[in-house]
Amino acid sequence: MRPTGWDNEIVVLSNVPEQPELETLFKPARNIILRKLDLDFDARKIMFSSVDDNNRWALFEVNVDGSGLRQLSPKDLPDVEFFDSCYLPDGRIITASTASYGALDCVGGSSAMSDLYVLDPKKETLRQLTFDQVHPQHPTVRNDGSVLYQRWEYSDIPHYFGRFLFTMNPDGTHQRPYHSAGSFFPTAIMHAKPIPGHPTRTVAILGGHHGISESGRLAIIDPALARGYPFRYTPESLDWADSRPTPIDVHPEVLPAEKTGFVQEIPGYGKDVVGNVRDTLVNGVWPHFVYPHPLDEHYFLVSMKPTPGSLWGIYLVDVFDNMTLIKEVEGAALFEPIPLRARKRPPAIPDRIDPNADTATMLIQDIYEGQGLAGVPRGTVDRLRIFAYHFSYMHTGNFDALSRGVQGPWDVRRILGTVPVETDGSVHFEVPADTPISIQPIDAEGRALQLMRSWTVGMPGEAVSCVGCHEDMNHGPTAQKPLGKALLGPPKQIEPWYGPPRPYAYEFEVQPVLDKHCVGCHHNEDPAGGLSFARNDLDYEGLDIPVVGEKVADTSRTVERSFDNLHPYARRPGPESQLMMHEPLEFHASTSPLIQMLEKGHHGVELDREARERLYTWIDLNVPFYGRWNPPRARGHDQAARRAELARRFTSQDVNPEAEYEALMKVHADAEPVVFQEPGGEEPPAEDELDAEDYVFSGDEARQLQEQAGQP
Repeated sequence: MRPTGWDNEIVVLSNVPEQPELETLFKPARNIILRKLDLDFDARKIMFSSVDDNNRWALFEVNVDGSGLRQLSPKDLPDVEFFDSCYLPDGRIITASTASYGALDCVGGSSAMSDLYVLDPKKETLRQLTFDQVHPQHPTVRNDGSVLYQRWEYSDIPHYFGRFLFTMNPDGTHQRPYHSAGSFFPTAIMHAKPIPGHPTRTVAILGGHHGISESGRLAIIDPALARGYPFRYTPESLDWADSRPTPIDVHPEVLPAEKTGFVQEIPGYGKDVVGNVRDTLVNGVWPHFVYPHPLDEHYFLVSMKPTPGSLWGIYLVDVFDNMTLIKEVEGAALFEPIPLRARKRPPAIPDRIDPNADTATMLIQDIYEGQGLAGVPRGTVDRLRIFAYHFSYMHTGNFDALSRGVQGPWDVRRILGTVPVETDGSVHFEVPADTPISIQPIDAEGRALQLMRSWTVGMPGEAVSCVGCHEDMNHGPTAQKPLGKALLGPPKQIEPWYGPPRPYAYEFEVQPVLDKHCVGCHHNEDPAGGLSFARNDLDYEGLDIPVVGEKVADTSRTVERSFDNLHPYARRPGPESQLMMHEPLEFHASTSPLIQMLEKGHHGVELDREARERLYTWIDLNVPFYGRWNPPRARGHDQAARRAELARRFTSQDVNPEAEYEALMKVHADAEPVVFQEPGGEEPPAEDELDAEDYVFSGDEARQLQEQAGQP
């Protein structure tokens, strides 16, 4: 949204029952935007997002009589913007900020990305709370003092169905899904506000993505009933982003509130909410709502546009489908209604972080509990693979950039190591704080049994705990079950995985395996099967390749052909696979033709444990190619250096994965070339000539055969 060129103001609407009148409370001196208003709990001050003298987004505050304008956000960060904020009960502020130097993957990094921070204007302190892929936004304080916000993520899930409600404490601890995580409905959930006097109910806007995305349907949600609309569907067409006049619009079974958590829509009294799946969810749907403000369980102030030709006005709506116009102004739009009155201050949740710590601990009571590993026999999980996400910078992004456009990951994966799982399924370990952590349970061979296509974050000193693997969040730990053997001792340290923490790159992790075991036959001249896994012979003098220091060139282009030839034999979910949780072992490495061929026997090739694990990990991480972004300068800075600098200032971490990658380049440039190892194993047995007549048959034919055999 452009910051300038607006004629807008904050007004007071009075004399509502008789003849509503508008009176200017605050109007900026120039035509700059005003939005995202928040009234403090005592109704004395109004905070809003606008632009500063450098035309950067910033936070401002004004008294309710229009006096005392002041800037709340820091003035010493000219390359950083602040917006979309809310007051906390203790006087601090939750705000979105671009200080994390991220960018929006799906548009190639052309838009800056924000994270949520806690700002203390009195102490002039700022600390980062979320470490997300793309914009967490619309923070608001729940009745219990926690923070409700929208989190948008698409780490190997559909990017236009990934905007869910999350909650956390004001210090960033206890970040958890609140509603609609892992559900195709709604496409986006926005502008959520807690309903006064109710412990769990929330009113929110249900919107679309590529179509109309800021306004939409008005709904009441209660996660105490259910955490989302259950849905699993495999479409005939994958053209989900179709925004033509007749886009895909899937209507699954309409379910009651007890199964979805959607209490009702307004209008929609007495009806179950229809959870249709559509990218452009609210295109052509009227009325349109935005910025709801609940008065109680029945009545809501909201900005509403009844029809395409209507004005945006302020309305009083209720759960009985009454929609009463309070005020509209010809030639203008009225947004963000807030009652100008004091409200009950929620309890101030004290900070639980350790400001001197740079780690958090994670406890899983029983990894086998929950849907994630349903049906997996106990004892199968040997360890957890721990990795972190390294998200994109400005003018980078898009999965084409990391996997050469071949259905790989959206973001860089940074391997941290593994931790052992106790025999009772419990695990207790330490992780770096302020880091987006992902976990994969792996078997004794080192293959992932389930893929966590998301992340969790621990604040400094926080103890993050889970019952199991994707357990039902509306149920707590099993009372009859002990907390687990893992708690009998201190948390385990992450054990390094063939080296220090580092970004996973094909050139450094997979290519050495091929150099040692494959290039003797799959070389560049007349390769076996027409597939070469050898490095390209490139003339570096004629290539524009970035150079680190004076000696080490980026040689990743030498393995492009190798990657292009190998990845078709690796089965993986790709960048936008099923939004719902995968079945256990759905993408187990053993389902990949590459692994099946090697296990069956391939001309006497025998891989050692390390080589096998490197291939398994590559597959489990969604076959990444590059391990860095190599970002250009932006906002007047070296982006990688500036992100690391601001992280040192506002987080507990001092990590630069781009520098880690450059160190890898140096190590491999200085290393001795990998020597091809002649296969030493036995040749696989020759193919027999047995033929099973009519062996290939359809699912219906299989069921008929089972019935004929008397099987259920």
